[in-house]
Amino acid sequence: MKQRLDPRTFVAMRQRLLLLLAPFLFHALHAQDSTAYVREQPVEKPVPFKDRLWFGGGIGLSFGTITAVQLDPVVGIYLDRPRKLSVGVGPSYSYFRDTRYAPPYEQSNYGYRVFGRYRVIEQAFLHGEFLHVNTEPFYNFSDRTGRIWVPHLLLGAGYVQPVGGNSSFYIQVLFEVLQDPNSIYFATGPIFSGGVGVGF
Repeated sequence: MKQRLDPRTFVAMRQRLLLLLAPFLFHALHAQDSTAYVREQPVEKPVPFKDRLWFGGGIGLSFGTITAVQLDPVVGIYLDRPRKLSVGVGPSYSYFRDTRYAPPYEQSNYGYRVFGRYRVIEQAFLHGEFLHVNTEPFYNFSDRTGRIWVPHLLLGAGYVQPVGGNSSFYIQVLFEVLQDPNSIYFATGPIFSGGVGVGF
């Protein structure tokens, strides 16, 4: 006579089998989910170097009793994908002539700048700049025997207005905080300047 299997024994065996197989099933399902997740992630390609560059700068011209010429071209590069943080460099040249003096007072300055800009919002940015200028000392007008390098640290903010295409116009207000006695901005108030940008 055949012995019948107690249903309770069968249920207990099935539960033990499921407990033994559970870790393997969990591992297999988790591996499938991970693979699917990786496949669904978009792969971000790096932005080409040329697409991260922007160009700009300002030109100032004034003629008459006082003649002033200012040339400040710059080139910058974005450091992040949202195009908020950028750094840049550029030369600087200025010429000044005042005919109210006899003989006329004349001076030319040249140098370079290294700067950083952070776009707080689309229309506004923060600006920090180190400007190194080769100039003639201001403290001795009658016996100018040599030129000197004068450091400047300019901090401030600006406003950007798109003008069509990839171009924009910007104005900025800066303060020279080092105040070297021979600084071209010594004992002056806010420094207002403007320029155009392509890609900025």
